Amino acid sequence: MKTYVKTAIILFLICGVCTALCAIINDITAPVIAVSDLKTKQDALVAVSAGLSVGEEEIVGEGRVNSRTALLGASGAVEGYALDLSAKGYGGTISMIAAYSLDGTILGSKVVSDSETAGLGKKSEEDWYMEMFRGLGGDEEIPTSKAMLPTESKDAISGASVTFTAVSSALKEGSDYIKSLGGR
Repeated sequence: MKTYVKTAIILFLICGVCTALCAIINDITAPVIAVSDLKTKQDALVAVSAGLSVGEEEIVGEGRVNSRTALLGASGAVEGYALDLSAKGYGGTISMIAAYSLDGTILGSKVVSDSETAGLGKKSEEDWYMEMFRGLGGDEEIPTSKAMLPTESKDAISGASVTFTAVSSALKEGSDYIKSLGGR
């Protein structure tokens, strides 16, 4: 019996030391990760902004729309918005930044983080993948199912239908959100 108690105490102490070390490492790395995530988001904003200046971010929290950032023209007038969007993909949450003109047309979009399957859902991180959506959303409908795509695009997303549906649905919801603002 004494051997079991001694072993339990030793294991408890080992677990305590491991927990303390994990907490210390988290305290050290959390700020570095936060700065890296912010830089990634800022880089994505610039990449999708279609040459417009990036304004201030406003928290929205409506459905898949987490926040919006005004995109300003040379005169300082709002010419569009960049949205921080999230969607539930096959491997977990997909976070993306998408820029829209005031009529809801997609100017550009970029996945900033995901946990999708390598070689399948990870394709959504590539520029060509998100290019499928550029120019859609205003007068042209954003495809939200594989059946709405041309044959060459269907082949490109083969095996990653859940990821495609998540990305396209979030982009459509973003377009609808921009349209609901009524051009302001």
